[in-house]
Amino acid sequence: MFWSRKRDSKRNDDGAAAPLAEAEPPAPRDTPSTNAKTGYRPVNLPPVEIDVERRADGTLILRNKVQLPDFDSRFMAHVRGTAAAQPDKILYAERDPASDEWRSVTFAQGWRDIKGVAQWLINNGAGQDGPAMIITGNSVAHAIFRLGCMLAGAPVCPVSANYALMGGDFGRLRHVDQLVGPKFILAEGGAELSPALDAIGSGDRMIVSRKPGELGHGAISYDDVIATEPDDALLDQKIEQCNPDERAVYMLTSGSTGMPKAVIQTQRMLTANMFQAFAILGEAAGWRDVMLDWLPWSHVSGAFNMTAAAALGGSLYIDDGKPMPGLFEKTIRNLREISVPYFANVPIGYAMLVEALERDEQLRKTFFKDLRMLLYGGAGLPQDLYERLQNLAEAETGYRIFFTSGYGATETASGCMAIYWDTRDVGIGLPLPGLETKLVPAGDRYEVRMRGPNVTPGYLKAPEKTAESFDDEGFYKLGDAARFHDDDDVTQGLAFAGRLAEEFKMGTGTWVSGGDVRARLIAALAPAVSDLILCGQGRDALAALGNPNLAGLAKISGETDASPADLAGHPAVRAFLTEHLEAYNAANPGKSVRIDRFAFIREPLAPNKHEVSDKGTINQAIASANRDDEIAELYADPAPQHVIVAAK
Repeated sequence: MFWSRKRDSKRNDDGAAAPLAEAEPPAPRDTPSTNAKTGYRPVNLPPVEIDVERRADGTLILRNKVQLPDFDSRFMAHVRGTAAAQPDKILYAERDPASDEWRSVTFAQGWRDIKGVAQWLINNGAGQDGPAMIITGNSVAHAIFRLGCMLAGAPVCPVSANYALMGGDFGRLRHVDQLVGPKFILAEGGAELSPALDAIGSGDRMIVSRKPGELGHGAISYDDVIATEPDDALLDQKIEQCNPDERAVYMLTSGSTGMPKAVIQTQRMLTANMFQAFAILGEAAGWRDVMLDWLPWSHVSGAFNMTAAAALGGSLYIDDGKPMPGLFEKTIRNLREISVPYFANVPIGYAMLVEALERDEQLRKTFFKDLRMLLYGGAGLPQDLYERLQNLAEAETGYRIFFTSGYGATETASGCMAIYWDTRDVGIGLPLPGLETKLVPAGDRYEVRMRGPNVTPGYLKAPEKTAESFDDEGFYKLGDAARFHDDDDVTQGLAFAGRLAEEFKMGTGTWVSGGDVRARLIAALAPAVSDLILCGQGRDALAALGNPNLAGLAKISGETDASPADLAGHPAVRAFLTEHLEAYNAANPGKSVRIDRFAFIREPLAPNKHEVSDKGTINQAIASANRDDEIAELYADPAPQHVIVAAK
């Protein structure tokens, strides 16, 4: 069956979505003017046309009718072409740690430094069997080194900076080191990284640093590496003869159920995903414009923006903030300085941003000045949060801002489903061009599977895990569930309905869709909570430990200077939670969804205990195991004073 929903959208003269040139991006477009007819600033999106294959067992296969344009699968060919087309444009910028001013590198200088890294790596034996590891967070050096590895043909593994900074026994870092076996390591910092290198051992590997004297371990100066004289003929040959299906990047999974796995990503995967996204969102997204982004490059969502800037011609300003207390202020400072046409974040980041926008007039003016598209990923966006942000946009500009999702996985290169039509419903959207999405019936939901040129060939040194992750038709099993917003209209898209791995059985034998319940409850309790730990495995009732949104609690209570503990126990906050919990239970009375008790977590979530990811989401299994005593208090009889007990 073919589903089509036409919309008022801008197209090329021939009616097709504008493809990119194979090596050079088209000239940048001006920001579209506002459009009072639709209520949005126009975003040049294609019509929603989805082919639906229906099978006898209820399985659906969704395919986007927009064609994936022909493209050069060699990712570094795009980087080379873009650098030649706009040599003087800023490629990357970051805050100078000494002056706190922005320091930048142009496309011409960036390409020269990438070639220097690649030549140095080749001179020292890099290749498919001589991989590299990066234990540095987002930085210009990280981007240049990573792209240099791809040019040299050496697989590169970016590791979460937390792995190298959290201390302890560095168990996850040691696991990744043994799995990847890097011959080269970029450790940009100084003495703060020395314990991590002690833990994994320097051996005969080559370590690159901006502070080699301070770091020790025989580190080589990053400045000396990028200064290596490139053999242009050799490096051009590397691009021309590149096998786009060789290993290019090892991206780590979150490790929520154990040690992280290394997902193999190829240049074909990365390039296909970039063209998939551009075929649908390219007219609206800012990958060729100015970007400001904090999302960690050890995760695919942040990595996409970093690599897309180099390949498509954008200027990426590296945000030194993140949505955490004490750090988000840096993001706000940067957003006051830089107006962006496109902005991406995770739901907790949007929650903190909305609070700041509601109280800061100057921030609102700068943030909405050029903005034409917002993107969220990492978790479901609460509907209340979506509405608050759109209300701010309308109040400031008179128009709504187009809001899309970035649904995907490490194994799909990055986001590969998106919302690209006028809707107020948050969700995960529909598949991008060139991707087949299989929906396998699972009760009142569907299990989500994917097949396409952006899907990984498998996991490094894990053939059994690779085999079990694909079905007999070659579809990758994401482990997520979804349902349609409207069963009678596929073009309304899909909504996230939980992680299958988060399902658990209560003591009564009732199965709980943990991710689905958690998403609903977060929305019901907003803005009091930013996330929560859902409890109830092996017990007779569900309960929740909430991660407090302090700005939200201050707004509810009217107290701006109270301590976190005083805010959590404030009568107005308890009344708000009691009322909203009862409203949630009235709408969700079943045993598998009803919440009997609620309390705030006692101690902040600890990244160094792996309770929270770099993107700010809670690792449910680990956080629950670390907080046995708090969960026991939730179920104590009689309930402690700080626990809110729902009315029966």
